[in-house]
Amino acid sequence: MAINRPVFDQPNAGLVTVDAPPVDLTPYTGDRRFFGQPRGLATLFFTEMWERFSFYGIRPLLVLFMTAALAQGGFGFDRATASSIVGIYASSVYLSSLPGGWIADRWLGLQRSVWTGGLFIALGHLSIGLSAFFARSAFFVGLVLIVIGTGLLKPNVSAIVGDLYPEGGARRDAGFSIFYTGINLGAFLAPLVTGFLGERVDWHWGFASAGIGMLFGLITFRSMAPDTLGPIGLKPNGTPQEQGRVRNVSVALLGIILVVTVLSIAGVIHINAVKVAENFAVVILTLALLYFAYLFFFASLTGNEKKRVVVIIVLFVFATIFWSAFEQAPTSLNLFARDFTDRRVFGWEMPTTWLQAANSIFVIVLAPVFGMIWLALGKRNRNPSSPAKFSFGLFAAAIAFWIMLMASNKVVAGGAATRVSVWWLTISYLFQTFGELTLSPVGLSSMTKLAPKKFVGQMMGIWFMASALGNLIAGIVGGNVDPNKLEQMPLLFQRTALSLVIAAVVIALLIIPIRRMMAGASDGEAARA
Repeated sequence: MAINRPVFDQPNAGLVTVDAPPVDLTPYTGDRRFFGQPRGLATLFFTEMWERFSFYGIRPLLVLFMTAALAQGGFGFDRATASSIVGIYASSVYLSSLPGGWIADRWLGLQRSVWTGGLFIALGHLSIGLSAFFARSAFFVGLVLIVIGTGLLKPNVSAIVGDLYPEGGARRDAGFSIFYTGINLGAFLAPLVTGFLGERVDWHWGFASAGIGMLFGLITFRSMAPDTLGPIGLKPNGTPQEQGRVRNVSVALLGIILVVTVLSIAGVIHINAVKVAENFAVVILTLALLYFAYLFFFASLTGNEKKRVVVIIVLFVFATIFWSAFEQAPTSLNLFARDFTDRRVFGWEMPTTWLQAANSIFVIVLAPVFGMIWLALGKRNRNPSSPAKFSFGLFAAAIAFWIMLMASNKVVAGGAATRVSVWWLTISYLFQTFGELTLSPVGLSSMTKLAPKKFVGQMMGIWFMASALGNLIAGIVGGNVDPNKLEQMPLLFQRTALSLVIAAVVIALLIIPIRRMMAGASDGEAARA
């Protein structure tokens, strides 16, 4: 690392660049006092756990709160509007990771970005909580603040985890496994706490409890980071000139967001959430296509690199289809749980949002099982290729929505007052988890393997764009679960299942062509069927 120091023993003394002594990170990276891992992992584990607690605590409450009648303390929005708002919010969270990583890398540094992001998130939850006493606009201001904060925190806390393991290897993989357990632990606990408070006490108590979780995360990070992370992630990579440019651009973006928010609150700009979601989806898809076109025609890629980009495009399309189904959990499936599911256990009715914890439970239990399956198949040289795993994941999700199609048909046959067993949703979430555990980690891994070396970071951004686009589509269609429009519900689940089946079949047929295009991938993936 180079720094500027004053030099006074030369004529025309001024600032010259000299090499600073390297910082010894061994006390932080070589530490093994947290289950054989660095103690810094414990700091990041609990910081991320509480951040995910806040995110998954608020997400399932949103559509329930916004569609609840005014007399019940809600906004009384129609389901299409509420679901679209959830889709816009979730997709914006994913997209904000792109500028968030850039700001951390070139201006704030990783640790300051995590801390600043946590503050934004906490302020967002505070604003939503206070919307019970102030104007409705405070609710939407809170969502904007959470999006900004998550963009700064989410990608950069994971980056610090990676920096704890400069040697890489199995210890790094184990560290990330522990870290992801924290994510799912937070996602599991969140709806149990916030859902009970929000649905049974007061909506805003549920929102506030999610914010308290983020405060716990901030306290954890502030108190533990100096001793366990030290200088890791403190310094940005940008030069002073780059830091200035990024700071100016960031302030300008915040200013634009502030102006649009104020104009919306004042009624100068009228926002139709459904139309915004639809147009936003078109914008994201267009940006992705333009970027792929740039890679093909202007990035000076070799023939083999272009073939791998084709594979990335294929995976992008099918990942979008998967996420557009999977991310219906906080919208259409959440509404189905509230309106058409018998949630009574020994005479006591559980809150609607408790079913949102099912996926996290299944991930915690099944992730090690899937890992052992892939290892066992790998030892026998039978580990399926990435497109084969994608096909399986899409087909598993199709089964999940075929199950919901049968459940919705029972509701239609019995009328709007019909309540079906909670096992329909539970088993559906189980098959969605099968799909997630097969497709999601494979997609992340494939982006790093297939991307041209100088575009790896940008390809990770493309993967986030697939998730963002999927969330938007899920939000747009999620409002079709409505007791007053029962005929729409089976059609939604039927179309979702059918699109997943078609996608699974198509990518299965592409396994051999994709294998040829992937020839030369770093891990010999092309050798697998």
